[in-house]
Amino acid sequence: MKRIHLKPQDPCWCGSGRPYGECHQAFDQKIAYYKKRGHIVPPHSLIRTPAEIAGIQASAEINTAVLDAVAAAIHEGMCTEEIDKIVYETTNARGAICAPLNYEGYPKSVCTSVNNEVCHGIPSHRRKLKSGDIVNVDVSTIYNGFYSDASRMFMIGQVSDENRRLVEETKECLNRGIAAAQAWHFVGDIGAAVQSYAESCGYSVVRELGGHGVGIKFHDDPFVSHVGKKNTGMLLVPGMVMTVEPMINMGGARVEMDRYNGWTIYTQDGKPSAQWEHTILITEEGPQILTY
Repeated sequence: MKRIHLKPQDPCWCGSGRPYGECHQAFDQKIAYYKKRGHIVPPHSLIRTPAEIAGIQASAEINTAVLDAVAAAIHEGMCTEEIDKIVYETTNARGAICAPLNYEGYPKSVCTSVNNEVCHGIPSHRRKLKSGDIVNVDVSTIYNGFYSDASRMFMIGQVSDENRRLVEETKECLNRGIAAAQAWHFVGDIGAAVQSYAESCGYSVVRELGGHGVGIKFHDDPFVSHVGKKNTGMLLVPGMVMTVEPMINMGGARVEMDRYNGWTIYTQDGKPSAQWEHTILITEEGPQILTY
């Protein structure tokens, strides 16, 4: 963390307008305590100010509304291109921007990942949802320059018991990961909670991909692995905003990228994968879910 040269009477670095001595001086001292003991601590650039949090919350409200619109419309027989249209039109109608569209060349407004597609499935008029499919819809929104990100699983028609269990237990992995994201704990606690539960269910956890800081950028530090050890990784402090998004495989953990489109990630063994994602804010009172 960058050294702070503020006097107690100076305005606080967080932009609250309050004197530093009344606002974040003790907070910075607490972070310095962990740093002296060899822990990785976040720079101020990863700690959101009150104004930034308000902007992210506004973006998150739109992001949730877009996923609600998908939930109301998704059905057997529709193509994933129709989901993309719903996301694009709903986002634009609310004065926001679809973050994935043209991001590093990504061609669509949303990711739709079906069955053995782990993530970054590209919507297509050729891909129709059929009974038994499980599909992840991953929506990311920019509103007034602030980012939010969440995904949900949908079960289409008559889904097998084993696929239904995968979807439900992956949601429980998400819940346990978020519950572990306590202020003054560590990013590794999130991964440890997810990994422990997933493996107790007989599943594997994707390692190459994970959650991330979000809000001012689409993808920011810290990387939130969904495997890990408690008391390791970056210190979690109030004001940090990040995604928790475990990708849980029914079979092995190995994945591979589509060599033609350069985006879609599949399970290497062809078995199903599920993912849920929330954006959370770290607070002294516990993690707050911003979009889901």
